[in-house]
Amino acid sequence: MDFDKTSFAPNVPLLRDKVYDAPSVFRAENLLREARRQKNVPEGTVPEICVLDPDGDLVRHLLRRGAGQKSPFWACYHTDLVVFETGGMSFGVVGCAVGASFAVLIAEQMFASGCQLLISITSSGQIVDGGPTPYFILIDRALRDEGTSHHYLAPSDFADADQALVRLAQAGLDGTGLRVVTGATWTTDAPYRETKAAIEGARAQGALAVEMEAAALYAFATACARPVLCVAHVTNQMAQIEGDFEKGEAGGAHDAIRLLAAAAAAWTRSNACATGTRGEQA
Repeated sequence: MDFDKTSFAPNVPLLRDKVYDAPSVFRAENLLREARRQKNVPEGTVPEICVLDPDGDLVRHLLRRGAGQKSPFWACYHTDLVVFETGGMSFGVVGCAVGASFAVLIAEQMFASGCQLLISITSSGQIVDGGPTPYFILIDRALRDEGTSHHYLAPSDFADADQALVRLAQAGLDGTGLRVVTGATWTTDAPYRETKAAIEGARAQGALAVEMEAAALYAFATACARPVLCVAHVTNQMAQIEGDFEKGEAGGAHDAIRLLAAAAAAWTRSNACATGTRGEQA
């Protein structure tokens, strides 16, 4: 159950002085303009489909194989964006953007640079036994135990995914051979404060796993009307057993690429159908 914002907010600095429909003074577009000037980055766009790879395993795999190239048009001060192709589609991926605030900072800049769909694949810890790890969770909502989401949306327990986008991804992932379940996760800013009480509280609210980005990304997506899909790669039991954190072949990169290709293809087909329908109506 959500708490009463009107009585609670004045006592919590994080929730004070929030006007959720007000524009920001500091904007990603303006920062990128100055970054292009200072770094001599040419005008251009990133691929329509972009990826957040917080662990960095996908980026490292692509660069080791020579399968990815750094985008000359990515003007971010903090990261590189690696472009690669699979399934006849082009993707732009940023690695090691760990945590809610960093993930949303990069997401804002991706959409300001030409992104049309963002997919995040983040390593996560198992809360509810879903069988042997690794496997994937297609996140349909995320428990908001971090700070960034509260700058985009009024207080609530969960940040919800675009359910139509989740259903689209579910359909695309059927038949891939990947083990994928759909459900909720718990997003926290403090991985080393995952106490027994906190874990039990998240489990009681339906969270299947814990990660560090989804709630903030979904709050941003809702507030800014951007298509964002978050996937948890369940790889561990929070290091409570030896041999934890195994992600599969190539650090999980092969499975991640299969998942990206299937979900992106479903989104692309849907967009093509929608465009064709609009054209017929015109």
